[in-house]
Amino acid sequence: MERKLVSIVMGSDSDLPVMKQAAEMLDRFGIEYDIDIVSAHRTPEKLYEFASNAHKRGIAVIIAGAGGAAHLPGMLAASSPLPVIGVPIKSSNSIDGWDSVLSILQMPGGVPVATVALNGAKNAGILAAQIVASMDSSIQEKILQYKQELKEKVLAKSKNLKKK
Repeated sequence: MERKLVSIVMGSDSDLPVMKQAAEMLDRFGIEYDIDIVSAHRTPEKLYEFASNAHKRGIAVIIAGAGGAAHLPGMLAASSPLPVIGVPIKSSNSIDGWDSVLSILQMPGGVPVATVALNGAKNAGILAAQIVASMDSSIQEKILQYKQELKEKVLAKSKNLKKK
């Protein structure tokens, strides 16, 4: 079994439909990951244990999704030396997702969290892969191929549009 390089965590299982998009991108690039529920508010001891030991387990990047007050990414960043990518999630108790976006985006100096768009777990997966790719040329090649595929899709759509 390969070493897991990315951890995907979320505050609640209700976040899974969004967060599975990050897992799908990591699968596409062949990056091993683990996935779990770690609530900043309901399981603070688990959060601290997870954050303070993730680097010791060989994890290179943490992707953390949370809705509402969305303290999970920031608390992980405060407790871990690893880069944290925050995914704000529009949840049932959300204020159109703005509370989540601002909770993750507005971190104080010294505690950075890379923040993707609301429900943007796909981009979080890609960003995590790019971070891993900076240390692994085989993953970097897969990223380059993916970006070429994106380019080709746009060019094909442009060509089809001009035919109409």
